[in-house]
Amino acid sequence: MNQERIDHWTQLLSSERLGAGAAPGRPERTAFQQDYDRIVFTSAFRRLKDKTQVFPLSRSDYVRTRLTHSLEASCAGRSLGVAVGREIIDRHGLTGVEAADFGAIVAAACLAHDIGNPPFGHAGEDAIREWFKASGLFERYDLTLAEQADLARFEGNAQGFRILTRLQSPANPGLQLTGAVLATFTKYPRASRISAPLSGNSGKKFGFFQEDAPAFTWVAKTTGLRARLPDEAWHRHPLAFLVEVADDTCYLIVDLEDASRLGFVSAQDAETLLADLASNDINEGRLARMFEAKERIEYLRAKAIGRLLKSAAAVFLEHEAEILSGAFDSDLLEASPAATPLQAVKKLACEQIYVARPALEIETAGFEVLGGLLSLFVAAVEAGAGAIPMTTRERMLLKLLPRQFLGPEGKPSPDPYQRFMRITDFVTGMTDSYAVNLYRKLKGIDLPG
Repeated sequence: MNQERIDHWTQLLSSERLGAGAAPGRPERTAFQQDYDRIVFTSAFRRLKDKTQVFPLSRSDYVRTRLTHSLEASCAGRSLGVAVGREIIDRHGLTGVEAADFGAIVAAACLAHDIGNPPFGHAGEDAIREWFKASGLFERYDLTLAEQADLARFEGNAQGFRILTRLQSPANPGLQLTGAVLATFTKYPRASRISAPLSGNSGKKFGFFQEDAPAFTWVAKTTGLRARLPDEAWHRHPLAFLVEVADDTCYLIVDLEDASRLGFVSAQDAETLLADLASNDINEGRLARMFEAKERIEYLRAKAIGRLLKSAAAVFLEHEAEILSGAFDSDLLEASPAATPLQAVKKLACEQIYVARPALEIETAGFEVLGGLLSLFVAAVEAGAGAIPMTTRERMLLKLLPRQFLGPEGKPSPDPYQRFMRITDFVTGMTDSYAVNLYRKLKGIDLPG
């Protein structure tokens, strides 16, 4: 029995709540299950029903939205967490914790993993980044390089951390989730601007804005994350690797299923790829009795997901020591036997799914919509703060801004970084449909009523 390893896992599974202290929970409803419920009941989570997955604003009721994707990833994450947790508990003799606790932590983090995504998915992130880079605001104001990086490298992952710890119930602060869930949620535990480049998956993007750095520092300290760069970057929480697997598994497999349903990928190609992934887990007799392509693909999808989760759990357990120390920072699936057939799915997705004409057309329009909204509302708060002359239109736009996206006393903040962050909060919180409708109304394309 390794006492150091036991102590490390015990701290990683901390149920301390941000801003609220200990959260012991009850046997019938643990602190981690409470976290899951808190996320479900947020307005930010509900809005995922009208946020782009792959096919934006799809008229098909079969195709996934960010909401259904998040629910599916949460189910996969729970199964994966329980499987890993059971072995970790047995391996180290952990007490006071159940395998279900591992599952609940991963499930809650998966449920929230896309909660910070702006309208139009990754195209929306690009639109926000490009708008700030081209806006001239960085030349006009003396923002720090870190503040500039927050805006010019905008990240939905960091926005998600901000929603959970600040924007939802801001007086608390945020949802007051446990350290374990917040750390597991953060796949990229680093600031937007760091003093040295980082290798590995966890260093590719950033997970919190400058304004939210104190909250993440608390998370890192509470759960015992190992520092990579002092006050700038940490090694991942081990269970964050499982969130990444659940997300990647669900979006790759179900994107293939959705694309087949919409006709962007042939049913035969989808079946072949899914069968390669599912491998020996397929019951050939049962499959032979299925005559509808939809039924066959749904069966193969379930088997493929099962095999990927099983493979990822095996890799995690094999590399547990390296994961805990920070020496392992790769994709679990890429290190598994499923890596080769999974690459074939990724190749097809890049060549046929993510470049499908309807997706490209509406995502391109998203640049116009988000850029237009940012231009209008940033100009309004600039005028409200006295930075530029106030026009009648800007006075009206200020009245359209909800109070929480302004500064103290319902006025734009005198700090330009604060002003820009509040408008970014406002725009990124919109659904696809709301962003389009508001843009059309403000541009005079549509009139209210």
